[in-house]
Amino acid sequence: MAEKTTDKISIKFKLAEGAVLPEYKTTGAAGADVSSNEDCSINPRSWEMVSTGLFPEIPENFEIQVRSRSGLAAKNGVFVLNSPGTVDSDYRGEIKVILANMSDKVFEVRKGDRIAQLVVTPVQQADFSIVSEVSETERSVGGFGSTGIR
Repeated sequence: MAEKTTDKISIKFKLAEGAVLPEYKTTGAAGADVSSNEDCSINPRSWEMVSTGLFPEIPENFEIQVRSRSGLAAKNGVFVLNSPGTVDSDYRGEIKVILANMSDKVFEVRKGDRIAQLVVTPVQQADFSIVSEVSETERSVGGFGSTGIR
C-alpha cells in the first residue's frame, strides 16, 4: 500500500463576484473541478472563452494545467480546446477556459456548471543550447506512427 502524503501547496485565488473555488470531488482526484462564472452558449463545431472568475497566485516552480472533464467530452462532445492549457506562476489575470463543442447541437453553459478541471504540477525550466549534432537513439528520426500500432 502506498504511503499517504499530506504535503500540499497553497494556491491563492482572488474571486470575482459569484465565483467559487475549485474543488476536488474525491480524495483520490488529481483534478479540482472549476466552474463557469457566466451563462453562455457554445454553437456546434465552435468554441468560447468561458469566465471562471478566478484570479490565481501560484507559487513559483508550479503551474496549473486546465484540462477537460471526461464526462463533458464523452456525453456532450465538449472539451478544453487547448488541453492542457497552462496557467503560469507569474500570471495574475482571470483564468478563462476555452471550451469547444464538437457536437451538432448548441451546448448551454450556466453559471456554476463544472466546465473543466485544474491540475497543479511542478515545473522546471531548462537551459537551451545550440549543438552541431544530437545523439543517436533506436528511434532516431522516426516520427508520427513510426513505432506502429502493436
